Amino acid sequence: DLDECAASPCKEHQYCLNTDGSFSCKACDGSCVGCTGEGSEKCKTCASGYVKEDEKCTDIDECNLPEKVCTKENQDCVNTSGSFKCVCSEGFEDKDGTCVQT
Repeated sequence: DLDECAASPCKEHQYCLNTDGSFSCKACDGSCVGCTGEGSEKCKTCASGYVKEDEKCTDIDECNLPEKVCTKENQDCVNTSGSFKCVCSEGFEDKDGTCVQT
């Protein structure tokens, strides 16, 4: 078997899996920017919104940072994978970018 992966035939956001007589390109984990294999522990570098922790790229909980990320009145922070979003608190709705009581 020839190791086709030695020639790095895959795209930047993929890793090469050598198979018998061939190879396949697999997508890197969403937390990675470039990788050497499957999973968040094989990242070359972590994607934006992720930090290297215990050799893995883990999501940063922006809602628990000391500096508030959702600064408008009556607004709550919701952590998402690799990011966050600001939503109006319960009993409030978004009206032209302002959270007003419903």
